[in-house]
Amino acid sequence: MAVRPAFDGADVASRPSISRVGTNFLRRIARPWHGSSLASQFLFAGGLVALLAMLLVSLLVTSLIERAVTRSAAATTALYVDSIIAPLLPDMQKNAVLDDVVRRALDETLGQGALGSRLVAMRLWAPDGRILYAKDDLLIGRHFELTPDLKRAFTGEMVANYGHYDTLDKNDARPGGPLLEIYNPILQPWSGNVVAVLEFYERADDLQSALAGARLKSWFAVAAVTALFFLLLSVIVLRGSHTIDRQAGDLTARVSELTGLLEQNRALHARVRRASQRVTSLNESYLRRLGADLHDGPAQLIALASLRLDSEALLADGRPRDARESEVEQIRTSLGEALQEIRTLCHGLVLPHIETADFRDVVSRAIDAYEQRTGSKVERSMDTADIPVPLSQRICVYRFLQEALNNGYRHCREAHQSVVIECRGTKLHISVSDDGHGFDPDTVEAGSIGIAGMRERIESLGGQFDLYTSPAGTKLAMTLDIEENHEW
Repeated sequence: MAVRPAFDGADVASRPSISRVGTNFLRRIARPWHGSSLASQFLFAGGLVALLAMLLVSLLVTSLIERAVTRSAAATTALYVDSIIAPLLPDMQKNAVLDDVVRRALDETLGQGALGSRLVAMRLWAPDGRILYAKDDLLIGRHFELTPDLKRAFTGEMVANYGHYDTLDKNDARPGGPLLEIYNPILQPWSGNVVAVLEFYERADDLQSALAGARLKSWFAVAAVTALFFLLLSVIVLRGSHTIDRQAGDLTARVSELTGLLEQNRALHARVRRASQRVTSLNESYLRRLGADLHDGPAQLIALASLRLDSEALLADGRPRDARESEVEQIRTSLGEALQEIRTLCHGLVLPHIETADFRDVVSRAIDAYEQRTGSKVERSMDTADIPVPLSQRICVYRFLQEALNNGYRHCREAHQSVVIECRGTKLHISVSDDGHGFDPDTVEAGSIGIAGMRERIESLGGQFDLYTSPAGTKLAMTLDIEENHEW
């Protein structure tokens, strides 16, 4: 029976924790990235991509330069070999080996001149992989497997490699220093067939210096071009990022402003809806008050006159003429008083012709009517020009002035009253104040419709009603936005 290791459960339990640790680590890395600006992200990502592109391009360019320089140097050396070494070789199709005379000639030629000072190793290969000649006599006559470079050379292609050396056995040590490996095919003069391949290695100190300089210049050129290109892109991206950030800030501010306006509109809509509901109840209160006024005033007087018509002073025979005339006069007086009260009630209900009147005329009519009715004098202050105000708002202003002035007169007839009208932008401010003894708003009866009616009428048009009272006086104020209504 197999025994389960004790640590297997702990190892399995630890796997989710390791996964969570890795996930949390990735989140911590990604958090600064998502929170950074577009310019910062471009500088980081673009800089990394530009660096990788610079490395790849530099490696590609230096590799191409190295191949080109190596091939050029190899072609020069191969041309020298073809002109100096090839004439010393016999007809390789007829002679499969080199005699001593040819070997000595090759030894003397390869040991002298510019090539002799740079030549490190040389091998002459037959197509079957046998070495016909080498600087190391132990290699002559031995067979080896052809390398890919040798096979390419036997097809007629010159092959050159920098920094490479083919070792044939364990005793064949690589020479020190930089080397240039060249495989030069030997062609038969009259047929052009490859009869042998000359493999030789020369010192490449000059080539190494040239390649190092070429690498340095190419890396510098690629780095300069990449840096300039990245710098130009960075400038463009930074400008675009600043523009985007500015536009995002403007958009955020506008969204906040629109959100605030939307909340205000919702609040105003709710206020208007509540005001409309209260206006309905107030209209009922107005109708009840009107009915009470008609019942307690004109109706009582008319009822009294009606009773007098059935009195004995008029119906009984033999009554004196003076008594009858006195009774008729009392009936006429009662009917006249009833008619006067009805006219007074109608005067309070019917508005003057304000449809065609401008705003100043409406204000003047409301104040003039109050002064004529009460004999009081109202101080006026109107610093606004002749502005266009919608009809619904003109009616609201007229009723506000009428009710505010009447309330002030009703509660404190000896108080001095004043009306101030101002227009600031699209806001119309109107206030009616007096220097009376004031009152406590909490003591106003619930059934009173004076102040409540003014408030509901103003708020139904989206305006604002304010009440300020103290022992030094009372001030009623209203504010309307004349652009919210366009009933011109």
